[in-house]
Amino acid sequence: MRSLFRYLPTLLVGAVLGSLIALAGSVFADRNQTTTIPFEELRTFTEVFHRIKTDYVEEVDDKTLLENAIAGMLSGLDPHSNYLTPDVFKEIQIGTTGEFGGLGIEVGMEDGFIKVIAPIDDTPAQRAGIEAGDLIIRLDDTPVKGMTLTDAVKIMRGKPGTGIKLTIVRDTEEKPIHITIVRDIIKVKSVKSRTLAPGYGYVRITHFQTQTVRDLEKAINALKKENKGHLNGLVLDLRNNPGGVLNGAVEVSDSFLPKGLIVYTEGRVDDSSFKFKAHPRDLINGAPMVVLVNGGSASASEIVAGALQDHKRAIIMGTKTFGKGSVQTILPMNNDAALKLTTARYYTPSGRSIQAEGIEPDILLNKVEIASVEQEEGYLKESDLTGHLENGNSEKSSKSKKKDAADDAKEQLIKKDYAVYEALNLLKGLNIIKTQRN
Repeated sequence: MRSLFRYLPTLLVGAVLGSLIALAGSVFADRNQTTTIPFEELRTFTEVFHRIKTDYVEEVDDKTLLENAIAGMLSGLDPHSNYLTPDVFKEIQIGTTGEFGGLGIEVGMEDGFIKVIAPIDDTPAQRAGIEAGDLIIRLDDTPVKGMTLTDAVKIMRGKPGTGIKLTIVRDTEEKPIHITIVRDIIKVKSVKSRTLAPGYGYVRITHFQTQTVRDLEKAINALKKENKGHLNGLVLDLRNNPGGVLNGAVEVSDSFLPKGLIVYTEGRVDDSSFKFKAHPRDLINGAPMVVLVNGGSASASEIVAGALQDHKRAIIMGTKTFGKGSVQTILPMNNDAALKLTTARYYTPSGRSIQAEGIEPDILLNKVEIASVEQEEGYLKESDLTGHLENGNSEKSSKSKKKDAADDAKEQLIKKDYAVYEALNLLKGLNIIKTQRN
């Protein structure tokens, strides 16, 4: 009798798993008649489950054990597949619409640590100095090693107004650095814009959301209005844009491509393979474009950059992108949780897979910092000579003032964002060539 009680938990677990196996068999048979059930592996799972229930130092409830088993099964596939508890699933749904609580960073897993894909603009993480490529090794006093991505995100997304200390390993630093960030409600403004110079616009997309394309249209219409109804060129800034909604990237690409393939996906099953094509429209009527990217440009950003590059619609400038070329599908579960499962790879119009490769820019522009902008010295000019002739132009004074103002704006742009300055110069050069050809 005693031996019967000893093995009763195993018998019960076996019965439950037997039912699951029967159910799984019918499901698998519907998908693929040749799929077999791994009985030996399931027996091993049953034994491990039983050993934990009977011999672990502390009692663990069935729900926790099974959720951990599911999470482990998914995390072992790739860095982007994971189990979303009901709370986390709800937060992700909120996040795609543009407002959620937390630090403001897009993260993934690398060698058991949390890797920052990119900080989001105007968030506590960006203001605190978090950079793309940072490895987070501790959350407060808790080591990250061994955590699932879901668990780490749950800790970082605590109550707004509370602080969290991140211990970070950075390539440019010899020792780990400590950064304390105060959590806040993250309101992501997807699109920002401004005029760089007469006729030349700048649009930054920080994150791809469901409403991004509508915000983009409003921004470009506003830029056109500021510039007499026409733009001679556009800088599209996708640096440190970690991605977001796939349809958002497709719609943004479609806004500048009059025709052709934008992106296609390929997976194991038919319903994971799609082709997205452009419709005949271009918001800036064929004006030259420069797209800025860097190592923090990932996923949806790489779709846009790859499509515009393949169709020769824009010049890609910056550094190599992150290289996330896989598609994750959110599969809701009956318990209000969900699976975030990698279901396909995506490819640029020319058939390039970006996965683990990234987009190579047409013009490589490494990160630089301009300490000062100085005019050339040591050369005599005609205006320096005693008794030189005057210009003879009555409008000299007003032109000089305009030139001085333009020089000041140029110097400020160089100091603030050298990449944007170079992109603007390239657009101006392209327009000069276009004008000369016409």
